[in-house]
Amino acid sequence: MPTTYESYEKVGICMTNLSDPFKYSFDRLEDVADHISEVLQCPITIEDVNHKLLAYSTHSDCTDPARTSTIIGRRVPEKVINKLWKDGTIPALHKTDQPIRVKEIDEVGLSNRVAISIWKNNQVLGFIWALEIQKTLSDDDLLTLQMAAKAVRNKLLNLQIRKTKNEERSQEFFWKMLTGHIHEESEMAEGFHKLGMAVPPVFSVMIIRLQSEMTEKKERQLQYLQETTQQVHVLLATADYNELIILTAPKNDQPFKDLKQFAFRIQKQLTDRYKLEDASIAFGGIYESISNVYRSYQEALAVLKAKERFVRETKHLFSFSELGIYQYLDVLDEKRKHTGYFNYSLAKLEQYDQEHQSNLVETLERFIDADSNVNTAAKALNIHVNTLNYRLKRISQIAEFDLKNINEKFTMYLDIKLRNTHL
Repeated sequence: MPTTYESYEKVGICMTNLSDPFKYSFDRLEDVADHISEVLQCPITIEDVNHKLLAYSTHSDCTDPARTSTIIGRRVPEKVINKLWKDGTIPALHKTDQPIRVKEIDEVGLSNRVAISIWKNNQVLGFIWALEIQKTLSDDDLLTLQMAAKAVRNKLLNLQIRKTKNEERSQEFFWKMLTGHIHEESEMAEGFHKLGMAVPPVFSVMIIRLQSEMTEKKERQLQYLQETTQQVHVLLATADYNELIILTAPKNDQPFKDLKQFAFRIQKQLTDRYKLEDASIAFGGIYESISNVYRSYQEALAVLKAKERFVRETKHLFSFSELGIYQYLDVLDEKRKHTGYFNYSLAKLEQYDQEHQSNLVETLERFIDADSNVNTAAKALNIHVNTLNYRLKRISQIAEFDLKNINEKFTMYLDIKLRNTHL
């Protein structure tokens, strides 16, 4: 666990007795980092609240692998962030404005260091990290680090104002694409150019939906996760009531795998870190032409709708391409209503279940869910294989239904799913 210095009175030091080495302002944040490093005689990095590198001291040759990777990648590596969450460092940084001493973690290349949060009112703006490779910071040094955090605060506030203005422009552009108000590829390319961004060669729209309205706190948590979970590039993002909508670009040549792992990690971290267990995540089709943003968005919405209607069946699905028959059930349902179609075999099974308080329809559904594998289906139903085989025989007899006929079986499966939506 990290060591937190809850009050400086405990070490018998009064901050007012120390002169402030940061009372003179610097134009650049890089110069501030260098000055902090000169005062404390150790390497310094400054990050924003989402662990993107803002500045680092340049005159010290002393570093460690974690700091080197951060400088090269311009952000803290995901494995380091995850480790600092698990050992309690990052949660502690979000609760206190006091310095926190972090002991080395060899497995992620992290040496001893001290971290401090940069606060404005009740909001964390960023962090300063001081490496303790050649020296251990004294109590006076820890007080100096707190002064440094206050000196950096105004710089980060100015950056935040500029970032907010850029986000407003990017959100407006993103909404125009999502709603189809911009649909020409050339117009979209011009929009990306104005934002200083390249048009993604491959992309997908992802939606993270909560069950309740998106509070400011939840929005910050979601933005933190989508920026620090580094499986994909997050190009654009916007919030809408209870949803965070993001335009993602895979980093590797297996985009579907990248997006699914990204969705899985976001869902897991929402539960583990923030105890938000009600999130539903979906992404639409993966496209190469940016003109398909609207289509990918609509497909992501379709996935969320299917996950609401078929909770059990779609629990582990994230993408439109995984939906299978659930892509078409709405269309089929409408056709059934207009034609007055009646499935004789399903009606016979339903009647039998009602009269005998049995569950033959559910048995058949789970059997087909399991791709007609009796062992898997029996386990899902929590019954013996012999019991399942007996029920399947009765189903064939009562419904006058051939379990070996793929057309009959598939039609029955679709009608059972449609039936379930109206129960």
